[in-house]
Amino acid sequence: MIVSMDLELKDRPGQLVQALKPLSTFGANIMSVLHHHDQRTPRGAIPVQVVFQLTNGKLDDIIAELENGGVRIVCVGKKLMYEEVTVILIGHIVNSDMGDTIDQIDSTGFAEVVSLSISMPGINEPSSASMVISAVDMAQLVKALDILKRVASEKDLLVIEPIEKDQLSVKT
Repeated sequence: MIVSMDLELKDRPGQLVQALKPLSTFGANIMSVLHHHDQRTPRGAIPVQVVFQLTNGKLDDIIAELENGGVRIVCVGKKLMYEEVTVILIGHIVNSDMGDTIDQIDSTGFAEVVSLSISMPGINEPSSASMVISAVDMAQLVKALDILKRVASEKDLLVIEPIEKDQLSVKT
């Protein structure tokens, strides 16, 4: 999951480093730190926003360690889905009950369709759609794509996946 945490630090040397230590201790991957030293809270503290990725479920441990260290936690926001892929679907999409296709991915609990854009050139013509799927990690994203491919095959839809750099092979 990706976590955004708003903290208030005392204006003393070493407070930012002290606040980041529990994240390192519990295996968080820090993505960004915004340290607003020139903007004080009404309590005179320094606001800090930390965004980090956490895959081991240790968020409660991080929070407890921060609180034990005297760091005031103002807000914690979580975004569970952080792997994302965009695929193209081609076929008679509207007639194939796209709601059912989306439900089969969303009902997994580890992935969801977060965006769908359909282009319909004519009533009896095949349509195309851009579908964005998010998942908790890469392994679950692969499972979600497998579900999509199975459902698309049953509904006679073509799925075009993005080409990943690590899957390319160069012939010389």
